[in-house]
Amino acid sequence: MAHPDVVVVGAGIVGAACAEALTAAGLRVLVLDRGPLAAGTTAAGEGNVLVSDKEPGPELTLARASRERWPRLLAELDADVEWEEKGGLVVATTPEAVEPLHRFARAQRDVGVDACPLSPAEARALEPHLTPEVATAVHYAEDAQLNPVLAATTLLAAVRRRGGGTTPFVEVSEVEGDRRVTGVRTPQGTIPCHAVVNACGPWSGALTAKAPLRIMPRRGIVLVTAPLPPVVRHKVYDADYVGAVASGDAALQTSGVVESTRAGTVLIGSSRQRVGFAERFEVPVLKALARKAVTLFPGLAGVPVMRAYGGFRPYAPDHLPVIGEDPRLPGLWHATGHEGAGIGLAAATGLLVAELLTGREPHVDPEPFRVDRPEVMAA
Repeated sequence: MAHPDVVVVGAGIVGAACAEALTAAGLRVLVLDRGPLAAGTTAAGEGNVLVSDKEPGPELTLARASRERWPRLLAELDADVEWEEKGGLVVATTPEAVEPLHRFARAQRDVGVDACPLSPAEARALEPHLTPEVATAVHYAEDAQLNPVLAATTLLAAVRRRGGGTTPFVEVSEVEGDRRVTGVRTPQGTIPCHAVVNACGPWSGALTAKAPLRIMPRRGIVLVTAPLPPVVRHKVYDADYVGAVASGDAALQTSGVVESTRAGTVLIGSSRQRVGFAERFEVPVLKALARKAVTLFPGLAGVPVMRAYGGFRPYAPDHLPVIGEDPRLPGLWHATGHEGAGIGLAAATGLLVAELLTGREPHVDPEPFRVDRPEVMAA
């Protein structure tokens, strides 16, 4: 292809969504990744497209815009990515958790989220294998799930159909340009371009020394059971999951999260831990995940776990994605900091980057996600 207008660095779900939206806007795009396509953070995700875990504010606004866009985008691309509008169920198993869960749901309903409180009997009617200890629950009809690797590769295939390029195993060592972006430097040489989108996920903070970001890796681990008959119908998690998501603590955070896949396996999470890029699995984390899953679904106690997998998510200290042009180096755009919500937020993030880069009216307010926030601007 001719020199690209835009180089997207990172071929995960967020980079793929940015590239798809940019090529749909008529730009020539080249996607580069230092590893295989869609094989980093995206491959270690559960595929969640959630509104249930976000309090009212800019991230919830972005999540709802993305939840609305995902099925339309997949229909336009005629893609089967195992999209399931299964809904979510947030469960309180102790009396102390009832009022905080109801209060959280009330605040979401006030901004238009479909958050329906359920009695214990109503919750068990939706999930017959749920623990009898359920005190209350909230049903979120908007929560959905997809296969993240299928989704990312589908978006990248659309980029190629429109004349763009997707090149794995090419590492960007620096963004070229002093007053504005002129290209990217790689071991194979410099690639000229007018703009660069930094979608490197947990590695995005150090893409260029000219404009570093305070983005850190936060590790998460998921257990995968052997295939089962239908046991879990929704995404089900305990009420302390929301607190773990919002926590800034570097120490281990775990909560019970259980959901099935189309293949019949059950995915069990979730954990959050800031340990740099340490890849080791810790037995206490695995035990905590299994224990909390059995608390929600006692019938899982005798089910074999086939494997566990983990990945690093891009953590921003103020828990908001970074989306927009970097004032320190015009032409450098960031799309990162989504932590564990990147799959759900990708569709709206990609569209927002394309709108801002091409000067169109943005479909959500970009101000809360701007790059020059003191929480994320590194010295």
